[in-house]
Amino acid sequence: MDSKGYTHDPPFDRGYLSVGAIHKLHYAQYGNRNGKPVIFLHGGPGGNTSFANTTYFNPDIYRVILYDQRGAGKSLPTACTEENTTHHLIEDIEALRKHLGISKWFMLFGGSWGATLALLYAQRYPERVGSMVLRGIFTARQPEINWTRMPDSGAARMWPAEYEKFLNFLPEEERRNPPESYCKYILNISTDEETKRKRYEAALE
Repeated sequence: MDSKGYTHDPPFDRGYLSVGAIHKLHYAQYGNRNGKPVIFLHGGPGGNTSFANTTYFNPDIYRVILYDQRGAGKSLPTACTEENTTHHLIEDIEALRKHLGISKWFMLFGGSWGATLALLYAQRYPERVGSMVLRGIFTARQPEINWTRMPDSGAARMWPAEYEKFLNFLPEEERRNPPESYCKYILNISTDEETKRKRYEAALE
């Protein structure tokens, strides 16, 4: 391992798993196919995984599973919020475990929203979890949402330029409550497809 982490070969397996009538989860497996199974839970909601996420794990020891949550990354359909709730996301982890023939996760590795998802999955399926690594913990409580998204928040004071960029995608009259305003575009209330796409991307930054 160097300062940039572990180096992995291309995935030894990748594919799509249908979950319900609408969604297909994109997943990829890296490292030791007979190793300790660890699943990487990305942030967001609406983030994605990438090959760089494998660098945390020794490929000689771990069987690394990366997957994109419903509506995110390479999963299909893109940015779809129908049949896409926290309950669905928890059950998707369990469906993926069964699909890959894993009796028990050695580790849930979650960051930000992924940490929340790891905790929720472990509460529902404690017998399927051996350990957890949680980083950049975000539990989606209202004070945390306020701190990261609302005007005059901690994030706005610490990173004013970045926060201004976040606000600039919204019309002036919609900036008093950015989470509520962005929600309209993420839920496809806007009829302007280009504006909807740009504001959806901005909300995820």
